[in-house]
Amino acid sequence: MSFSCSTLRRLPSQTHIFSASLTQIAPFTSTNDAPVLHPNPETNPTPAICLLTDHILRSTVSDLIAKQHWSKLRIIINPADPIAFFLQLFQSGFNSDAIIAFFKWSQSAYKVSYSLQHLCRLLVLAANEKRYPKVRSLLHSFVKDGKIHSVSVFFHVLLTCSDGHHVSSLIVDMLLLALVNALKLDFAIEAFKRAGDYGFKLSVHSCNPLLALLVKERKTEVVEFMYKEMIRRRIVLNLFTFNEIINGLCKAGKLNKAKDVVEDMRIRGVMPNVVTYNTLIDGYCKRGGAAKMYKADEVLKEMVEKGIKPSEITYNTLIDGFCKDNNVKAALKIFREMGEHGTRANIVTFNSLINGLCGDGRISDAQDLQAEMARLGLEPNIVTYNALINGFSKTKMLGKARELLDQIMEQGLDVNVLTFNPMIDAYCKAGRMEEAMSILDLMLSKMIQPNVSTYNCLIGGFYTDGNAETAKNMLDEMEQKGMKADLVTYNIRIDAMCKRGESRKALGLLDEIFEQGLVPSHITYNTLMAGYCDQGNPKAAVTIRRRMEREGKKPNVATFNVLMRGFCSKDDDAGTAKKRWNTQPQGVGGGGKPWDMPQLARDKIFVTAKLTMQGAESKE
Repeated sequence: MSFSCSTLRRLPSQTHIFSASLTQIAPFTSTNDAPVLHPNPETNPTPAICLLTDHILRSTVSDLIAKQHWSKLRIIINPADPIAFFLQLFQSGFNSDAIIAFFKWSQSAYKVSYSLQHLCRLLVLAANEKRYPKVRSLLHSFVKDGKIHSVSVFFHVLLTCSDGHHVSSLIVDMLLLALVNALKLDFAIEAFKRAGDYGFKLSVHSCNPLLALLVKERKTEVVEFMYKEMIRRRIVLNLFTFNEIINGLCKAGKLNKAKDVVEDMRIRGVMPNVVTYNTLIDGYCKRGGAAKMYKADEVLKEMVEKGIKPSEITYNTLIDGFCKDNNVKAALKIFREMGEHGTRANIVTFNSLINGLCGDGRISDAQDLQAEMARLGLEPNIVTYNALINGFSKTKMLGKARELLDQIMEQGLDVNVLTFNPMIDAYCKAGRMEEAMSILDLMLSKMIQPNVSTYNCLIGGFYTDGNAETAKNMLDEMEQKGMKADLVTYNIRIDAMCKRGESRKALGLLDEIFEQGLVPSHITYNTLMAGYCDQGNPKAAVTIRRRMEREGKKPNVATFNVLMRGFCSKDDDAGTAKKRWNTQPQGVGGGGKPWDMPQLARDKIFVTAKLTMQGAESKE
């Protein structure tokens, strides 16, 4: 059965309204033929709406959509199927702006759920008309609403709706960006991979944000895969691309690979900039150690040779790295170079140096730097004062520390937990528990809550003071406040138990450490071994050592010092002690392999040893 198009009737309002009581909709089975909205001839003989042949109707519908007169348009559609009307808009040559407007309105007004094919057809039309913001908006809504379930299905449907691979590639490129912006990382990775399989050409503008998100999430393997694929697919990489890849590799500690990428970018005609070099320097500094810091300094020299001026960030990163590596001398050298190259030091520069000097016990030099700050017009902040308080506390200048604390509180600076913890720790180590508790009370009066480090200081202090009950109360209070014990907490408890002759009980805490998802350190194992040795049970200490190795920790200097002390009598001279050690069963002294014992301590116990076996590290 077929119906002709109805003629327009002019209503009193002079607005063209089309009444068609269409209660029965024939299913739309072909996307090639124009869908006709069928009425039910038995209940209403009004003919169907046909936009293809009725030009006046088509013009009116276009006008209503443009002006968003949805209530009037609803009269034309009702009770026809809005999806069929949507498809007639396509067949009647409506532009993408009109169809998108109807698409969005009908979803809200009729709760219509359009198929993926409908969406793809609309995306292709908009892309062909170069309405790219509209395409991005549609894809954003599609992704945000969680309607994408399979990238492969989307790509397949898109290809069936598209008349050209170029348009499909544009849409896929925008889809990838929408997925990244919505933080749908797994779908974004799949889209990047499958785009290569389907032959879609992606742009660097969608790949770069994906790389940045991968780096942020530390998906280093995927970053490396993307880098190789982008080169293989001949996507033109820019400076941002290379910098993100280098950043990802540096964060993962793959510094040699990062350096290789710097060489690659030069070969491809992209010159490294200050961000590239800063990233490399930061990577070396974060790894730490003399060798890595030397390489960081070499990168600085290279960028100067290449004519790239180091920034404040460059110098600050190096200075902070050297200070954290306990090489304040090198940090001060960089500080001088910074001034020679005309780069002005800022508060971050001074704070790093002051913190490094305080950690090195050079409080006077740190105070001189503070004076230099004032001369340059830089106001110290809470980080500056925290570093100085920490320095005073570590050098047992608690009067000076308290004086400075009172001064900054009078100034109204926002103190924090790091302001108080060094003083609490210093008082605890000095056995002055009342003063430590008074600092805690002051801290609480300022509405600053203690953290795990605060409680660790107090727990350790009370154990050292012989007040195990109060230490236990502190532990309970910490847990009641929702704070979990960390490895330092366990090490303090193990040490206290071992000193009370409860090494076997302390061993139970080793199992608890693993249950809490923590990893024991050398200190943990060495403390347990020392406990057993002090109780005259060196064989139990050897058992701990074997367990330590099974659990992935190699013995260090302290480990062997503890075991030697356990097996050698205090009255032995060096020769006798060495002979006694060498007569122990194989496995006690390292599988019977040779090693040196170069000196005997004042109390005739071996306290240091130079190890040349089993790769034992000389630094704990």
